[in-house]
Amino acid sequence: MAEELDNVDRGILYMLQLDARHTTSQEIAEKVGVSASTVRNRLDRLESNDVIDGYYPKINYEAANYPFRVMLVITAPPEDRAAVVDRLMDIRGVITAREMLTARQNIHVEVVGTSTDDVVRVTDAIHSTEFDVEIESSEIMKQRQVQPFNHFYFTEQSDDGDDDAEG
Repeated sequence: MAEELDNVDRGILYMLQLDARHTTSQEIAEKVGVSASTVRNRLDRLESNDVIDGYYPKINYEAANYPFRVMLVITAPPEDRAAVVDRLMDIRGVITAREMLTARQNIHVEVVGTSTDDVVRVTDAIHSTEFDVEIESSEIMKQRQVQPFNHFYFTEQSDDGDDDAEG
């Protein structure tokens, strides 16, 4: 069952998405108008209820000497999509696999590597007999942008008593 999020929860999630590594509970507390202990308790609840699924670094793969980034679009039998996505994540070089709700082109896989040989190794693994899939296309990616989900904006109480939207 989905958890109902209140203004404090949304504020915590928004602040974590901006910079989870360098944002303290105290800083979040000041922004959302609660105590740091309340923030820590809310974080524990959000984590235990799987609202917060983990904390991941944002990696610049090119700076880490993985300059090749490819998006593979795959078609798998609809009943096998979830299992295929799970198995794809075990292939070295696969960094994301998205299950789409379409009959064709229903899996999108992002691959990084140091050379085209790495990408060929991944596509060879996908073409193996373990997978009953078809690679529909492969596109070299230039960049991918990610931002905080803007519906986690929260309302902060201003000094004059009016609510101001934060963002």
